[in-house]
Order: sequence, then C-alpha cells, then structure tokens
Amino acid sequence: MSIRSVFAAGFLFGTVGMAVAEEDFKLPPQVTPALRAACEADVRRLCIGQNPTVSKVKSCVKGKFLQLGRRCQMQITLAGLKP
Repeated sequence: MSIRSVFAAGFLFGTVGMAVAEEDFKLPPQVTPALRAACEADVRRLCIGQNPTVSKVKSCVKGKFLQLGRRCQMQITLAGLKP
C-alpha cells in the first residue's frame, strides 16, 4: 500500500511495499490534507505494525489519542473524530 493508504488505515490513516495500487484505495472524506499532514508521522510511529488494517489502526488511534502530537489531536478534534 502507499503512504496514502497507510494513513487511511489510520482512520482512517498498509505499509509501503504491500501489493495494493494507490488508485484502488480511496481515503475517507474525513482524512483531509491537514489531518493527514498533522497525523501521519504519529500514526506510523504508534499504530502501524505487521499487517495493518483500517480497523486495527483506527482502534489504535482512538486508544492512543493522548499520545498523539497536539497538532494531530487538534485536527482529529476539528474533524469531529475525537474518540
């Protein structure tokens, strides 16, 4: 999966090298460019492991909300996605 799909799995927000074409994966409308920019590094650091799935990463982001950077937390809250 591409970087875009990594974050989408994060909420939202795969890993590089998995065999899913970027054009086959559409980001949810809640994943704005600002949200992605604010959260991608945190989601990768905290929530992307072996065989990530959308549900696993979404659950991780909710569970580790307080460990996310302030900018990411703010964007999640502004998007109405705060756990």
